[in-house]
Amino acid sequence: MRADPRCMISERAPMRATSALTGLLLLGGCGSPDDAVESFVIIGATVIDGTGAPGREVNVRILGDRIADVGPIELHPDEPVVEAHGLVLAPGFIDTHSHHDRGLTEMPEALAAVSQGITTIIAGQDGGSPLPLADFFSDLERSPAAINVAAYTGHNTIRAAVMGEDYRRPANEAEIEAMVALLQEELAAGAIGLSTGLEYDPGIYSETDEVLTLARITADAGGRYISHMRSEDRAFFEALDELLTIARETGMPVQIGHMKLAMKSLWGRAAEVIAILDDARAEGIDVTADVYPYEFWQSTMTVLFPDRDFTPEAARFALEELAPPDGMLIAAFEPDPSYVGMTLAEIAEVRGRPPVDVYLELIAEVEAIDGRESVIARSMITEDIAILLAWPHTNVSSDGGLAGRHPRGFGAFTRVLGRHVRERGDLPLEDAVRKMTSLAADHMGIAERGRIEAGHFADLVLFDPDSVLDLATPESPNEPSQGIEGVWVNGERVYSPSGPTGALPGRVLRGSIR
Repeated sequence: MRADPRCMISERAPMRATSALTGLLLLGGCGSPDDAVESFVIIGATVIDGTGAPGREVNVRILGDRIADVGPIELHPDEPVVEAHGLVLAPGFIDTHSHHDRGLTEMPEALAAVSQGITTIIAGQDGGSPLPLADFFSDLERSPAAINVAAYTGHNTIRAAVMGEDYRRPANEAEIEAMVALLQEELAAGAIGLSTGLEYDPGIYSETDEVLTLARITADAGGRYISHMRSEDRAFFEALDELLTIARETGMPVQIGHMKLAMKSLWGRAAEVIAILDDARAEGIDVTADVYPYEFWQSTMTVLFPDRDFTPEAARFALEELAPPDGMLIAAFEPDPSYVGMTLAEIAEVRGRPPVDVYLELIAEVEAIDGRESVIARSMITEDIAILLAWPHTNVSSDGGLAGRHPRGFGAFTRVLGRHVRERGDLPLEDAVRKMTSLAADHMGIAERGRIEAGHFADLVLFDPDSVLDLATPESPNEPSQGIEGVWVNGERVYSPSGPTGALPGRVLRGSIR
């Protein structure tokens, strides 16, 4: 049962130590004994509340699914406690660019997410979303997961539903009208906005006017826009201009999904990108971004060919500028699964042919059977990631899945805490937590989550700041992180040092579209 925030009890007398197995608190003056809900107190932690404020050693009472009080709380008789001395208590992490929804009904405990402190995911990314969202949400409400789920509706999904296989061209007026109708249905079902994946089929063939038409409908409904931009490498700045044009024309919040500089010729230009974004915000454009902390991405082999021109010249450019043969790891290859885990350089050596030729051969082989393929490729540098991550309007994301080959699915948030905060000193701990919590909530329009304050939902993560670290690697991508001591979603503990608890208290977070 949800506690009435008007009836929150806030006792600020000095705390007296007690412990017991169960604790019940009656909402005095707000109901009958039947209204009793369980409470417990987390004591001794350094509370980093998600706002960026310095951490402070206070106690936190959870009452039902809400935070009831924060401060020097006096315990009630028989009220259980969680001892957290030496640990940090933060709001649960909000993953604004997630693919952890895939397979969530089969893996509802969501180990990949909760073991790195994620309590809420935003699905429907890169232009791809469940269709219809109403069914996806209904399924999650019938069979909940351990985490909360919100979702965008995807442009690529809508475009594919309308155009079918005849998508390698601009859409006509009637097709765009059909996309608009489908988009409106998805927004009404609870999508928080529109996502695009303009490097991918079929969205890569869309013109800006098509996207802008859909974006205006989304803006008029009170929604948001997030984009895997049309280019993250050779046409990065043109793609950024397209996103800012959409923001300028619609007036709605826009977010750059997994912002990166994925080309050698762009390395070292992160400060230039930030200057453009700052100028846009000074103009009044509400542009934000999310970043994951890895030098390598995961996508298809064909994504490096924006013109879908699979020529030796295009392949050579891709391998020289975008992803070197020894930095391109095969994550999936249906024609020959034995290649999974090998680099393009290693496969070229086995075949006795130049990497450029083998790259084109692999693409042709998978297209011949309309099969599945995926690569993990190294295209970024840590120094750029640190600058992009430090921008005040960048929040942390994973772009990860529940059982994928990229370690970001298990380690993005703990990697920031362990490597960018503790080891490199790129961010103060309080600012990193802000980027994982309140800033992410603000960017997604999520209310009453992302901060530790009375009345907010009790999504919490308890971690050891001295040991928290990602352990997942490309070779062993599904390794849970170390240092995450406890995770609560809507007041129920879903993760402990021994693993998932089996609790499935996650909720669907629908957008409040007008």
